Amino acid sequence: MRGKFIVLEGCEGVGKSTQLRFLKEYLERTGQDAVYTREPGGTPLAEKIREIILTSEMDAETEALLFAAARCDHIQHKILPAMDEGKLVVCDRYLDSSLAYQGFGRDLGYDKVLEINDYAVKHCLPDGVVFIDMNPLDSWRRRKGHVVENDRMEREKDEFHLRVYEGLKHAEKNRSNFLSIVPEVEKDATHRKIVDALRSRGLIR
Repeated sequence: MRGKFIVLEGCEGVGKSTQLRFLKEYLERTGQDAVYTREPGGTPLAEKIREIILTSEMDAETEALLFAAARCDHIQHKILPAMDEGKLVVCDRYLDSSLAYQGFGRDLGYDKVLEINDYAVKHCLPDGVVFIDMNPLDSWRRRKGHVVENDRMEREKDEFHLRVYEGLKHAEKNRSNFLSIVPEVEKDATHRKIVDALRSRGLIR
């Protein structure tokens, strides 16, 4: 049986990394074998592309194409092989991040970014997308006053991050595989919401 594919999405600073860690701990504790990965990245080549994307200035089209190139290698050499072995794949960001960040954030347009990614994705779409639904201007990181200095995306203006949020909300309305989670102040409560949502779809036990 082919493995399932789960993605976590959300704007910057909304606690996505924390919830990924909690989910990993839950799956390990309950004996559910999984492969954990991220985008951009996940393979040696894609990690090199990630470094270029996050540290180099470039135009929007080049950025979108680099994300797609990293995704193509990631799918072929990590995601699909794991799924073919019957393993659950849990990924930090995927296609919807490109549609939100480049399509909406960079104003390239949803359809154009989808076209750029069409070859890369090759119908490898997630079974479930956990969307941590939180306005980036009110994120946990903003509330704490933390800044990630070495990430070009993090340093973008508020207007950019609001457009990204708009892009993710657009996907939420148009994708049946979206599981929207409004985060709680208590991290464990958010974790329980995520586990319940994934279990209700039969994606985890």
